[in-house]
Amino acid sequence: QVQLVESGGGLVQPGGSLRLSCAASGSTSTIYAMGWYRQATGNEREWVGHIRPNGSTDYVDSVKGRFTISRDNRNTMMYLHMNSLKPEDTAVYYCYVVMGGWGKKYWGRGTQVTVSS
Repeated sequence: QVQLVESGGGLVQPGGSLRLSCAASGSTSTIYAMGWYRQATGNEREWVGHIRPNGSTDYVDSVKGRFTISRDNRNTMMYLHMNSLKPEDTAVYYCYVVMGGWGKKYWGRGTQVTVSS
């Protein structure tokens, strides 16, 4: 099993930046991919992006060029660097991991990001 804890959320003004962290513990050596989802109030959960074992990343179109995902080599930390934030980025952000083999997913409990003046 893997336990995930997000941190770094908060209130930020439009145009500002924020860095979210996701700390992983447990069977981290068998993690394959890591990524982020977000869910705004009243909306369905939206995939934000992920990072593969080779370090390559993919993002939803709405955050391309503004958000960057990074991870450490031991799969114990993952980050979501968010720049040029917009009010529509306001959501609870969840990190997740995909395990090697069966592809089981684990989720964190989320951290709130609010973009408002």
